[in-house]
Amino acid sequence: MQTSAEQPVPVRRVSQLMTEWVGRLGFVWVEGQVAQLTRRPGQRTAFLTLRDTSADMSLPVTCSVALLDGPAAGIAEGAHVVVHARPQLYAARGTLSLAADQIRQVGVGELLAQLERLRGVLAAEGVFAADRKRPLPFLPRVVGVVCGRASAAEKDVLENGRRRWPAVRFRVEEVAVQGPNAVTEVNAAIARLDADPEVDVIVVTRGGGSLEDLLPFSNEAMVRAVAACLTPVVSAIGHEADTPLLDLVADVRASTPTDAAKKVVPDVVEESERVVALRRRNLGAVRALLDREATSLRAVRSRPCLADPLSMLEPRASEVAALRQRARRVLGSSLDRAGDNLAHTRARVTALSPAATLDRGYAVLQDGSGYVVRRAGDVSGGDLLRARLAEGELAVRVAEQPGAVR
Repeated sequence: MQTSAEQPVPVRRVSQLMTEWVGRLGFVWVEGQVAQLTRRPGQRTAFLTLRDTSADMSLPVTCSVALLDGPAAGIAEGAHVVVHARPQLYAARGTLSLAADQIRQVGVGELLAQLERLRGVLAAEGVFAADRKRPLPFLPRVVGVVCGRASAAEKDVLENGRRRWPAVRFRVEEVAVQGPNAVTEVNAAIARLDADPEVDVIVVTRGGGSLEDLLPFSNEAMVRAVAACLTPVVSAIGHEADTPLLDLVADVRASTPTDAAKKVVPDVVEESERVVALRRRNLGAVRALLDREATSLRAVRSRPCLADPLSMLEPRASEVAALRQRARRVLGSSLDRAGDNLAHTRARVTALSPAATLDRGYAVLQDGSGYVVRRAGDVSGGDLLRARLAEGELAVRVAEQPGAVR
């Protein structure tokens, strides 16, 4: 269709074309949750609102009252249904709706199969992985509680929590825990508590119910909202046998609301007894350590070296005195032998000394150059010689005649 600012088309033409395009879709099977069901007395047409809980979208559905009284009897708000309908556009208002000719309620087997497929998809993405789960704080400042309005689950969590630790504080978010608005309200409450810096742990609780009642807690949007939380989340949905997908994604699963209070808040009596027991153990350990050290000290003090320190010195003193005497004897003997050797050496040196020869009356003649005269032919008549005696020197001259000295 060619249009421009100068050649626009009327609204009725656009509405007509949109109606034609929507009509080309034909009949389709649509799955969703009945968010609203309206039956007005005297009218043959009933009005439903079919909601997609995962995408938070809805479409109005019209059907005959006879369909709800016949094959689709028993369908109520919150039911999970499959509708065979034809999309149509109401041109007068420009609203899109579905005109249904068949409505089938989804059975338990089909619901379980859908949940199992969703479980497989989320598990493959790692949403249920154990390494992403966060530990709970030992003593939370504020415990956030998401529960039904004036529900027994809220009472169980608050009363058991305060009974275990009277000083604990709770921040309660009362929301719809079943029906078409449950997913939206629970997700909003979790987001508010997760954004509160004082809330240290969040408890999502409900007091059990049928499989259909617990379907919101297996909704993909809620599971992903809990997985994205920065605050640890405790799931306390239903009873021991109930296992919605929220139990798998939560950081801790509690079988009941009472069990959730036990996991989140410590018992002041148990903790006091534990402190007393630890103090008793510490005191016993310190006393045992002191006893061991005292026994070791007594054992050390009882040793001879500490009991009588002089008992080790006296034998050593005797040994030192004996060694000193021995050293003196050895040194005296060595000195005596050295003195004798020196005397003998001195006597030999004296006997071999020229001075000893001079003492026996001999003399040593030296010429003017200081050379010793050994032969008579070494001098001539009239040479002046020096005679060294044992005591003193004499000057002598060689006589004219051989053998004469003057």
